[in-house]
Amino acid sequence: MTSDQIILFSLFGAVFGLLLWGRFRYDLVAFSALMAGVVLGVIPTKHAFDGFGHPATLVVALVLVVSAGLVRSGAVFLITRTLVDSSRKLGSHIALMGAIGGILSAFMNNVAALALLMPVDIQTARKAGRLPGLSLMPLSFATILGGMVTLIGTPPNIIIATIREDALGAPFRMFDFAPVGGVTAVTGLAFVALIGWRLIPKNEDAQEAGDPMAGMAQYIAELTVPKKSKHIGKLVRDLYEVAEKNDVAILGLVRDGKRRYGTAHATRLLAGDALVLEAAPDALDEFRAALSLDFAESKRQKAIQAESDGLQIIEVVVAGDARINGKTAQSIGLGWRKRTVLMGISRNGHRITKQVRKTPVHAGDILLLLVPQERGPEITEWLGCLPLAARGLEVTNDKKVWLAIGMFAAAVIAASVGLLYLPIALGMVVVGFVLMKIMPLSEVYDHISWPVVVLLGSMIPLGSALETSGGTELIAGWLVDLTTGMAPWMILTILMVVTMSLSDVLNNTATTIVAAPIGIKMAQTLEVNPDPFLMAVAVAASCAFLTPIGHKNNTLILGPGGYSFGDYWRMGLPLEILVVAVSIPAILLFWPL
Repeated sequence: MTSDQIILFSLFGAVFGLLLWGRFRYDLVAFSALMAGVVLGVIPTKHAFDGFGHPATLVVALVLVVSAGLVRSGAVFLITRTLVDSSRKLGSHIALMGAIGGILSAFMNNVAALALLMPVDIQTARKAGRLPGLSLMPLSFATILGGMVTLIGTPPNIIIATIREDALGAPFRMFDFAPVGGVTAVTGLAFVALIGWRLIPKNEDAQEAGDPMAGMAQYIAELTVPKKSKHIGKLVRDLYEVAEKNDVAILGLVRDGKRRYGTAHATRLLAGDALVLEAAPDALDEFRAALSLDFAESKRQKAIQAESDGLQIIEVVVAGDARINGKTAQSIGLGWRKRTVLMGISRNGHRITKQVRKTPVHAGDILLLLVPQERGPEITEWLGCLPLAARGLEVTNDKKVWLAIGMFAAAVIAASVGLLYLPIALGMVVVGFVLMKIMPLSEVYDHISWPVVVLLGSMIPLGSALETSGGTELIAGWLVDLTTGMAPWMILTILMVVTMSLSDVLNNTATTIVAAPIGIKMAQTLEVNPDPFLMAVAVAASCAFLTPIGHKNNTLILGPGGYSFGDYWRMGLPLEILVVAVSIPAILLFWPL
């Protein structure tokens, strides 16, 4: 081995060791290794930051922003609010949620897909009276499997495509992964829905710990019926089914500023009527989007939207010396002074019988406020209240749902047929989302996972240096010597098992950057088509099911599901074996050697 190879192998060994140790975050580890590589002379200074402008890095960042825009538009609610039902049996629920998660993760980042569906799954478990841990792990695995179907579904596919372009002159296209990824995903989803969930250990102590929404404040709030609403003329009780599905209780009706007697369930709705509701913030927003209702003060809402870049929901606690303590939102001029709408009040142990904005506020109340984008801290300070920890509350812009879906679909089609380069297509979607006010410009950068960007930007130059120094060729030679005389399918299997094992204990992005060039070198040494080897690496790097650290999705569900480190392999090990058994024949069929 040359001195450069020794240095690079040592750096990669240190990176993998530190990632396994887990004491330092992966982005710091990767960036430190990059800096060390530059100082030690194995990475040219002028190429040190090439990874931050690499297409793989840009696509990963853009996918996260586009995913957030689809959430803000209400596109995801179109699926979940109509299909998810807490009365279904657990197996049927897992099959349905897994299918939804698999489809969503094929067209958006699989981490974002899980982040969307996890609260829905937890709420459904709570309504059904079962442990969320029984369905969260299957949902996580389903979103990981679904991400393998398209180029943008998971970072390993994006990295594989760009490495192929660098090495062979052309990248994989949007749906090149679909034949192998689709067969593997469908088989894996069937296993998860029929057998896998039964292997999850039942931790009876995990119910409260596993439900982070259990302590979420329930607000008394109001939503109004717009002038051209399709619900005008319906009875209030006609909305009960939708309300129950969204975990919202309809308590009554306000008409002409006066609360109607009782629940008003037999009253026919008129334009301008306000429904009095009890719900958590996210459930309230989903119910509003489902029925196309307005906020309590619709005129004020439209004025805020016209004057600002967007709307934001914040939660504040009323202190004893707060400006609003003992007063109403109307009396202090919250609307005309600060362009703010009081959406709801959470007051434990006390009934609220008046209109929300005409109800005197007490110390200890929690207020749900609709404010202009980025003015939350200023308004909180003016009120003299204390902000609650941010929970990522967002206002769904449901009136632009089809516009958002259309823009995204057009970009996917344009990239798929080769009209636009994928990063350009996704970049145009982001610009469109901002210009059409589907997503506020101030939020764009908030949705990018910067640690992942730093990881990619740092590891790509290290991977390139390993290849140019002959390091990947050396590893490939070792693997070829190890597999001498074996059949091609056995060699592919060994490559998959090695890659999958690394991905279970390391970040799948780092694993892909190292394993993909090795796969190409192995193919070139054997004088066969390298595409089957790249596909094997893509599948194996994505399928990290044995531990909570191999994939971000597995880490996300660790707390909410009440799992321990050793719970994952019970369903994950047979699933990984199944993935290898199914994907190898599929690779050899669709990508012949």
